[in-house]
Amino acid sequence: MKHIFRIEKDSMGEVKVPENALYQAQTQRAVDNFNISEYKMPKDLLVALAYIKQAAAKTNADLGLLPLDIAEAISKAAQAIIDGQYHDQFPIDVFQTGSGTSTNMNANEVLATLASRITKESVSPNDHVNMGQSSNDVIPTSIQVSAVITTETRLLPALTHLSTALRKKQLQLAGVVKTGRTHLMDAMPITFSQELSGWEAQIQHASGAISSALVSVRALAQGGTAVGTGINAHSSFAATFSHHLSQLSGLAFEPSENFYFNLSSQDAIVALSGQLKTVAVALMKIANDLRWMNSGPLAGLGEIALKALQPGSSIMPGKVNPVIPEAVAMAAAQVIGNDTTITVAGQSGNFQLNVMLPVIAHNLLESINLLSNACIALADKAIEPFTVCQHNIDKSLAKNPVLITALNPVIGYLKAAEIAKKAYKEGRDIIDVAEEETDLSRRELEQYLDPKRLTIGGIS
Repeated sequence: MKHIFRIEKDSMGEVKVPENALYQAQTQRAVDNFNISEYKMPKDLLVALAYIKQAAAKTNADLGLLPLDIAEAISKAAQAIIDGQYHDQFPIDVFQTGSGTSTNMNANEVLATLASRITKESVSPNDHVNMGQSSNDVIPTSIQVSAVITTETRLLPALTHLSTALRKKQLQLAGVVKTGRTHLMDAMPITFSQELSGWEAQIQHASGAISSALVSVRALAQGGTAVGTGINAHSSFAATFSHHLSQLSGLAFEPSENFYFNLSSQDAIVALSGQLKTVAVALMKIANDLRWMNSGPLAGLGEIALKALQPGSSIMPGKVNPVIPEAVAMAAAQVIGNDTTITVAGQSGNFQLNVMLPVIAHNLLESINLLSNACIALADKAIEPFTVCQHNIDKSLAKNPVLITALNPVIGYLKAAEIAKKAYKEGRDIIDVAEEETDLSRRELEQYLDPKRLTIGGIS
């Protein structure tokens, strides 16, 4: 098939651009230069860029710097991108110039083309769409805006959904006692509700830490332009821009108190990524606990039965695996790896600019989306539908020699250890051995060794 091209010009000369492309020369140069990966800039970042260009156009119109008809045309074009159109017009590799200049110009060129069609006059990518801006403040701002939008609209609700599922499961399993485990070895009894409350607390603490981290992320770089001084931007640009962006997105943003901080560092994003890693660690713990509890069903713990979702083996008939916890654990591992990339990239603030912005955006938004989807899957396909295998739980509790711990204050640690070892060696219920080896009556032992009473703690 013959490709049809048109000739576009920029400050470096002429370049061939596909005839139907909305982008222009600088985007094409980036496409030609950067063939590093199959990854393109995340769609969530493109939406954030569109919000930024929309807010900037409105700001420059308010300040009397941009003709109203051009501002309105840019705003309409940006809205189309926000609504999901023209994302195929952003073909540049994630692994590009470290400032993300190519992606900023990609947005400028696409919007200029669309705005020119709307207003029927020439709209410049640099002089109009990029007015009062630099790639050096636009791309850091797009990372921050996309992070706030995706975290507020996806991740925090997903964490709440998971937390709610855990709370409902606690109520459903209220009073169900099981063997606790430390070092993967039998320990004192615990209720399912107590165990799940620990998981819920992990999720709630992580969610609160993310919300706290977002405070710094809401303080935007926009207005710092090239090096943080605000060159070529109106003195009221930053404040007016943040006002418009907040109205357009429905989320709270404000100008940074120090643009040099936002341009030269990605510390606020590194901190947010660290909290995303904490969520990943929590999900990994929960997923692995579910796998252990579900293990067997005959030769493992067999405490719970996860919902059977698909055949587990291509060769072993009837085998069913804990696929959702496994998928969640892999997503968590990816997020932990992404955080390492973001940490390394965050160190690349050379003088007045960080030069690993695109890879930060890619990894951050991937982590937010992975965690959001993993929380929903874990809640709906693992936590909510699992059932308790009561027979296995009761059998383990009866033979758990560690129950003898409750008799330490009565018969002493050494005697209790002797009874525990005998019960374990002979495979007998701990209460039967204790009745033989102590002067305590069966009724007294039933009170002391009642697993449910032992979940309360303390000495009575």
